[in-house]
Amino acid sequence: MDAIKIPSQEESALLDAFTRLKTVARAAPSPSQETRKSWLNALERLIQENRQALVDAVNRDFGQRSSVETRLAELFPSLEGVRHARRHLKNWMKPRRRGVSFWFAPASASVHPQPLGVVGVVVPWNYPLFLAFGPIIAALAAGNRVMVKMSEYTPATGELLQRLARQHFGDDLLAVVNGGPELAQAFVRLPFDHLLFTGSTAVGRHVMRAAAENLTPVTLELGGKSPALVARGANLKRAAEAIVAGKMMNAGQTCVAPDYVLVNEKDCALLLDEIRYAAKRAYPTLASNPDYSAIINDRHYQRLRGWLEGAREAGARIDEVNPAGEDLAAARKLPLTLVQRCPEDCALMREEIFGPILPVVAYDKFDEALAYVNARPRPLALYLFDDDPLRIDRVLQETISGGVSINDTLLHVVQEDLPFGGVGPSGMGHYHGREGFLTFSKLKPVFRQSRLSGAWLTRPPYGAAVEWLLKLMLR
Repeated sequence: MDAIKIPSQEESALLDAFTRLKTVARAAPSPSQETRKSWLNALERLIQENRQALVDAVNRDFGQRSSVETRLAELFPSLEGVRHARRHLKNWMKPRRRGVSFWFAPASASVHPQPLGVVGVVVPWNYPLFLAFGPIIAALAAGNRVMVKMSEYTPATGELLQRLARQHFGDDLLAVVNGGPELAQAFVRLPFDHLLFTGSTAVGRHVMRAAAENLTPVTLELGGKSPALVARGANLKRAAEAIVAGKMMNAGQTCVAPDYVLVNEKDCALLLDEIRYAAKRAYPTLASNPDYSAIINDRHYQRLRGWLEGAREAGARIDEVNPAGEDLAAARKLPLTLVQRCPEDCALMREEIFGPILPVVAYDKFDEALAYVNARPRPLALYLFDDDPLRIDRVLQETISGGVSINDTLLHVVQEDLPFGGVGPSGMGHYHGREGFLTFSKLKPVFRQSRLSGAWLTRPPYGAAVEWLLKLMLR
């Protein structure tokens, strides 16, 4: 820690908080099951007693964030995560027996999960509650202290969580810090025992580079272009409703939102009609509709408008689904926008969109669709709409993605017993449920020698006994 530069009072406070957590973790390195459950109970109380305040804070940060979506997509899965961890904690903490080779019997072996110490969590702006609470739950269940850096794009949420964390946990278990890019850079340079970052692939590279200076292990939850693949014979109405729900929740500002649709050219027109109908039914108005969220800030709003204009100039067909024909600029909202025949070199086809813009790509044969997915970086999620079990199995076998939902979108992420994580450019490592507990634990291997051990046969001075033994061992 002596090598860490302290350029500001803000970063000095950051280091003080980290040092305090590190000291406490070293003094009490193995919290009991009862202690960990008390931590989870405190987190549950924090959420339950402040539900409306949390919803209001996120709404202020977005300018307009659906209250239903905040409760449904952030508070509900966070509470489910607490309850799941509490219910399974005793079993997760148990040492696990492992086998011992015939040659070392009757010794025994086991694996003991052990807390790492202090875990760092970098939270993005798009789901500032769920993507803070999820890693916190896993880290606390594993017996760690936790330090959380909130996004500067969600200052109201960050300030509230900082105050609530201090109120419910004091200063020696969970620390929440707020600040801009410079503080974030200082945060990821701290010698955490594990660092979890959720954000863009580009920033993830910088985070991993900074963590490498301390040999800090990292879990990176990134993003990418998650495809929705609609097979021939799929129920197009059901597919359209699921795609609209996944794309328009949080106005598309979701790391696992369907980024583009692959559909057979014979079904394309009908699927587009079903998508338009589903969007109009779900959101008959947009500007003042409390169920439809705004784009987080003007920078991201202008980015999306610019990408659309670039696609239009390149010859793409742009179709805005704006049922009431409203002017949405003042509300900083975008309608669901369907994009057809978009050239592959456009930003919409190269970058993760993170907004309610949906490119639609038509294919002729199913093999072409699979080849299209596999020719691109491995996505965080893949959505398949199909009822053919053989074709479903083929997609599962022949594509690699962070996770899959079949005949729906998003829902694999909120299954606490499933690991969540990316692969390649969409991330590395997992958390949620047992996998989260394991991510933030050291699995300590323990070998117990028996009094009846024959290990003396393998020790020097070597002689006839070891030569005889080696003939058996190497046969």
